[in-house]
Amino acid sequence: MNKTQHYIQGQWQSGNGEGIPVFDSITGEHFTSTTVEGLDVPSILQYGRDQGATLRKMTFQQRGNMLKSLALYLEKRKQAFYEISYRTGATKRDSWVDIEGGFGNLFANASLRKLFPNQTYHVEGDPIDLSRGGRFMAHHIMVPREGVAVHINAFNFPVWGMLEKCAVNWMAGMPAVVLPAPQTAYLTEAVVREIIASGILPEGSLQLISGTAKNILDTVESQDVVTFTGSAKIGRILKNHPQLTAESVPFTMEADSLNAAILGKDAVPGTPEFDLFVKEVRNEMTTKCGQKCTAIRRIVVPQNLVGDVQNALIKQLDKVTIGDPRLREVRMGSLVSDAQRNSVREQVAKISESAEIVYGNSNDFEAIGADAQKGAFMKPVLLREDNPLQNEAAHITEAFGPVSTIMPYDTLEDAITLAKMGKGSLVSSIVTNDDKIAKEYAVNAATHHGRILILNRESAKQSTGHGSPLPGLIHGGPGRAGGGEEMGGMRGIKHYLQRCAIQGSPTTLTEVTGIYQPKAAYKEASQHPFKYHWEDIQPGMSLKTHNRTITDTDIVNFGNITWDHFYAHTDTTSLDGSIFEKRTAHGYFIISMAAGLFVYPNKGPVAANYGLEEIRFLRPIYDGDTLYVRLTCKQKVDRDSRGQEHPSGIVKWYVEIFDKNVDNANAILPEGAEKEDPLVCIATILTMVEKKQEVFTEMTNETIQSCLHKLSEDSKPLWGIMTPQHMLEHLEYTYKIASGEIQDFDIATPEKYLDVVHDSLYNFEKFPQNSKFPTLEKDTLAPLVHEDLQTAKDKFLEQRFKYLAFFKENPDAVLKNLVFGELNKYESYLLERKHLNHHFEQFNLI
Repeated sequence: MNKTQHYIQGQWQSGNGEGIPVFDSITGEHFTSTTVEGLDVPSILQYGRDQGATLRKMTFQQRGNMLKSLALYLEKRKQAFYEISYRTGATKRDSWVDIEGGFGNLFANASLRKLFPNQTYHVEGDPIDLSRGGRFMAHHIMVPREGVAVHINAFNFPVWGMLEKCAVNWMAGMPAVVLPAPQTAYLTEAVVREIIASGILPEGSLQLISGTAKNILDTVESQDVVTFTGSAKIGRILKNHPQLTAESVPFTMEADSLNAAILGKDAVPGTPEFDLFVKEVRNEMTTKCGQKCTAIRRIVVPQNLVGDVQNALIKQLDKVTIGDPRLREVRMGSLVSDAQRNSVREQVAKISESAEIVYGNSNDFEAIGADAQKGAFMKPVLLREDNPLQNEAAHITEAFGPVSTIMPYDTLEDAITLAKMGKGSLVSSIVTNDDKIAKEYAVNAATHHGRILILNRESAKQSTGHGSPLPGLIHGGPGRAGGGEEMGGMRGIKHYLQRCAIQGSPTTLTEVTGIYQPKAAYKEASQHPFKYHWEDIQPGMSLKTHNRTITDTDIVNFGNITWDHFYAHTDTTSLDGSIFEKRTAHGYFIISMAAGLFVYPNKGPVAANYGLEEIRFLRPIYDGDTLYVRLTCKQKVDRDSRGQEHPSGIVKWYVEIFDKNVDNANAILPEGAEKEDPLVCIATILTMVEKKQEVFTEMTNETIQSCLHKLSEDSKPLWGIMTPQHMLEHLEYTYKIASGEIQDFDIATPEKYLDVVHDSLYNFEKFPQNSKFPTLEKDTLAPLVHEDLQTAKDKFLEQRFKYLAFFKENPDAVLKNLVFGELNKYESYLLERKHLNHHFEQFNLI
């Protein structure tokens, strides 16, 4: 019998002994076992801590791109995971939530890299001035913790449960040890095998213990983080482990909860909201066979609508087909195991001591394509509790399956009370088209819920539903739900970072944070900062401009151009009682004038103005004031290039505008401080700055001649089967296309991919080795055209000259290319550079 394996300390291995049998949820077949016997858990944790240094040294941008690459890699292999997932009893739709929902967490967290600095640690919040003169200050930094994230997961989401947690700790720079539940660990193992095989993660970033290692918390340390998903009962036991207390180990629990859905009094039969409510409850009862910690367990409806909701739900549940989840006509599969089915039945019996079972009180039903007795199938169960304020069973008993209880309320206050009787839930929802009802419920019920969905006809089409946790929102809840928070965008990542307050001078803290702090020493640039590429610009790099004196004509003209006729700029008779002494310059004229002073006019690495983040006007500016600007690099933010743009990053420039005309000779200065011209405006301006192109050699005539001189009949390719002459004849042919001699062909790239392929010319990525050209047969050399290599060299140069001459005479021409579609002169140059680099590298010529 196969055993579900572990990936620990850099290798795959099995535990000792026979282990716990695991059965196919549909057929009842015993097909694998799990055992953790013989595993050295302390060594596994220490291995992760030691290997985690590699992950910690990566920047947030590197980690984010790593997650994106991993998500794309897994996406291509997802079908194999679906086949395995059917064994858990999940339908294809259920598996989509688990599998592709897990990949979605990787994508979502990868995109968060844009919100973090381009370094290994995060700088949080705004600087704090601790002195009158601004020469002693503080900031907060957040660094990756030096331990491991230990994730103890439930059985119901073996892929999503792992990836929603790991995506976050990997983004923070922390390795993980994952413990999936034994019942579905085989699916987690399959995904981890692909992750390890990809080689995308640094070794040690992920270890897998397939099953329950009861001693996992015995040796956790203060730098570790522990998360738990599962039953509230087990969670409380783990939370009180003495090692967690002794080492002050952060512990996050996401436990099962009795989530409530509220139907607003306005949502009567015949309204879209009534239908939405019934549909939402049915979905939450049957998706994953009700095995969701976010499923709707309590259906709270107005007293006068109980019968309507009950009848409508029964009609919908009657349509739910149960059976083999591989079959298209099956809507609901099975529970994860026979033991789980028995547990659910026991819990239903407890609830039914006070509540009435109104649907599903029978084990006699048909399972399509399967044996209902061999598999862990169960018919949905709907109960009704008529006295929910007096009877608590439905509020405290978790039947983790396709089970839910209807209960009535008289007033919205009663509905809120009933929702709170669950003693803390992951999620609640209210379906109403009355925004006043929605507001009252949300504000008053928020204390007991981690998330509240407000659903109505306007949001329905785009709503992700009651039971769907999203990467950008916190997932967790108070009380019974565990008191923890997971995901939540940047909030989740910070859970794996250590916050530290840093105090010092602005100049020192500029170096520490990598962000220029006001009042820090400037780093005078040796040339205009806009002449530098993104890589060469550093925080603190600064330029002081020349002066400009504001005239009354400037103010009047700016008002006429912009139509900004605010009285302070135009009507000097209305200034009494205002803060203005005379006609004042427009604030946006000041910032525009500043740009005129600091912008470098010539073409260079600065590709575009990217925006304005903040601006403050500190005092009025009048006719005769003389201003100058100090432009300083505040921060650099990496970004992905998109469309027809070269790789670039964003530079945030701190703009300070000073007034030389203000007399501050009598100003009281802190001891040791120098007299300064007063600030009149500060702003943060963003520019898109191109990165250096250091990947490709420019294909000048001299470079090409040098490469041809090195190329001989004996030159061997580093990849592929081309001979030197075949390579040159291929390049000659592509030059005939580029010069317009050959245009009678159809573009080979499919239309849906053409834009992406075309735009790839602008990036700095090399063509993959062994790229296939559409007219060349794979693994076959075409007949040679020329008599020898020298002739091929001459014809190659001749055709290249024709290509250059064509665009010199026709600079606006656009020609077709077999692979990249229509190309202009510049794009043809980009293709030539990439293409020649590709083949000259192939023969080791550059």
